[in-house]
Amino acid sequence: MDYTSFTLEIADHIAKITLSNPQKANALGEEFWTEFAQVFEHINDDPDVRVAVVASMGKHFTSGIDLGYLQSTMPSPDVDPARAMEKLRRHVKFLQAPFVAIDKCRVPVLAAVQGGCFGAGVDLVSACDVRYVSRDAFFIIQEINIGMVADLGTLQRMPRQIPDGLMRELAYTGRKFLADEAFNSGYVTHVAPDHDTLLAHVMTIAGQIAAQSPLAISGSKEMLNHTRDHAVAAGLDYIASWNAGMLSFPDVVKGATAALTKGKAEFDDLL
Repeated sequence: MDYTSFTLEIADHIAKITLSNPQKANALGEEFWTEFAQVFEHINDDPDVRVAVVASMGKHFTSGIDLGYLQSTMPSPDVDPARAMEKLRRHVKFLQAPFVAIDKCRVPVLAAVQGGCFGAGVDLVSACDVRYVSRDAFFIIQEINIGMVADLGTLQRMPRQIPDGLMRELAYTGRKFLADEAFNSGYVTHVAPDHDTLLAHVMTIAGQIAAQSPLAISGSKEMLNHTRDHAVAAGLDYIASWNAGMLSFPDVVKGATAALTKGKAEFDDLL
């Protein structure tokens, strides 16, 4: 399937999604919101894919939601306010869906961020499993700077990724969250000197993930997300049931043999 707001490449079990509108700083326009949810449905349904990378072209990762598109979604003042707000609520849920799809994707999703990442871009990368940046990267919770509350996931996911006080400061001030500060706080995992080096590093990590058992990787993501959202006891019960039903003895034998012989295991794709 062809997409208009990004490109999709699948090779060596890695799906690489690249935002492809650098002329508008990769602003997230009308097509993005439908296409991005669709591409993660495609990734979930493709047994060849074991890991996904989200990257972008140009100077900035993304300037966030296209303001022209945002303005076009505002309700008309001539209709019943209650009905207008109910429709707006449904639209916000529609806009949340692509980032929920990242979170629920069966494979890990890695974000490679260069330059500015504004507003909805922070929602996007906060939904990813791991974030990597180039030295010039920065994040801004831009919504507060235009008089609104961020509503697509940043305020729900990012507090689990950085200290509470820092989260509140970023949400209240709309200031730049620079690469080194993001690394020191644990929001990002690696800072590369430039965009090309960043992409090479992220693709190397993606390759390492793709070499593992896809069943074990999918289960690990499921467990980590469950642990994030539940108590320890519930998590222990869940993993006991999961491994009782989905522990693959052929994969364990392959992995153990590879470790003992210093070889490389070749794991089957998911169905």
